[in-house]
Amino acid sequence: MRTIRQAGSAELVAKKSRFLCVLQRVDSESRAREFVARCRKEHPDARHHCYAYVVGDDAEVQKSNDDGEPSGTAGMPILRVLHRNELTNTVAVVVRYFGGVLLGSGGLIRAYGTATGRALEEVGLARRVPARVVSVAVDHSTAGRLDNELRGAGYEPSDTRYGSFVEFDVPVPEPDTAAFEHWLTEAAGGNARVSRGARIFVEVAE
Repeated sequence: MRTIRQAGSAELVAKKSRFLCVLQRVDSESRAREFVARCRKEHPDARHHCYAYVVGDDAEVQKSNDDGEPSGTAGMPILRVLHRNELTNTVAVVVRYFGGVLLGSGGLIRAYGTATGRALEEVGLARRVPARVVSVAVDHSTAGRLDNELRGAGYEPSDTRYGSFVEFDVPVPEPDTAAFEHWLTEAAGGNARVSRGARIFVEVAE
């Protein structure tokens, strides 16, 4: 699955109607609904506020809404664009300012889908890769060197804790976990205690 790299927007003008697509990252359905409500408040003069969202690690929550447009001409085209790009944890709201000219069903479907696609091009996408948090505990005399080794190899610790030992939490893509642990043993001179923690997702820019 993918998600958007950042919030953003893009617009399309079709037969004098303005279609403004606004995108936001969300981590729950309630956050998606809050964003839709905020768009309605920010654009009170718009004729329609059509939307779609996909939420969850497995895209298990999906919803679309035509908001008064003919059935299937707005929310579903937006949702199809999200599906085509394999997106999750993303909400798209297309705000339409009516220009006085009817577009017909085909024109509406194209306009809502195209506006959403343009917004995705603006914000960029990131692939969500399953990863495992590997916890590494070393003594204080080794910690500074190991920290430099980790960062130099592209392994950015997500957390560092100081106590009797220094502990680094390092997110590692799941297919690379065993290789990372082997590399770590050599980098720490055999003086590291390693344990596998939670399964998470990390993002890789496309």
